[in-house]
Amino acid sequence: MHTALIQKLVLTVLGMFAFAFALVPLYDVFCDITGLNGKVDLVVAEQSTSVDDSRQVEVSFTTHAKSSAPFQVKAQQYSVSVQPGKLSEVRFVAQNLSDTARVMQAIPSVSPGQAAKYLHKLACFCFDQQPLAANQSMEFILRFYVDTELPDDVQELTLSYTLYDITESETANSGEQTQSQFVSQYYLIQSTPVRGPQNG
Repeated sequence: MHTALIQKLVLTVLGMFAFAFALVPLYDVFCDITGLNGKVDLVVAEQSTSVDDSRQVEVSFTTHAKSSAPFQVKAQQYSVSVQPGKLSEVRFVAQNLSDTARVMQAIPSVSPGQAAKYLHKLACFCFDQQPLAANQSMEFILRFYVDTELPDDVQELTLSYTLYDITESETANSGEQTQSQFVSQYYLIQSTPVRGPQNG
């Protein structure tokens, strides 16, 4: 009797481990199929070959720091009105609010979630981990366009950035943790003179 119970418990534990390992790729597939959660690919998009000048889409920008991440990032424009397919630029200023050098990682998401696959970025500070010296400010350029295939009922969308302090992670892993691994974990869990501009 005890042997059967132990076997069931062992199988249950093994099943839980297997499910945990499979959860990230399953979640990625789910997001790809449904377009939910506003998950954005951190890849450089290709330039659009067409522009729909009959439409205007309002794109807003928000940022917030996760937990105690000592960063502040602000878009110089709260929102812009764009034509689908037309390349647009928005400047952001990022600042390390601490007295020590830190490494920032910005994770983007789009709402409504189904619009995420229609927002393409050619340059974004979210593509790379951003080292910032103590109290340093830096300017970045976001280059993006909204796909001409964006559904007609979507007239507004919001690009949000969550800011993470990954300094300790970088030190502990010595660069072994890839950006894609960090992003997968995120989606699973849910005054110095300005330098720049920089792309990326």
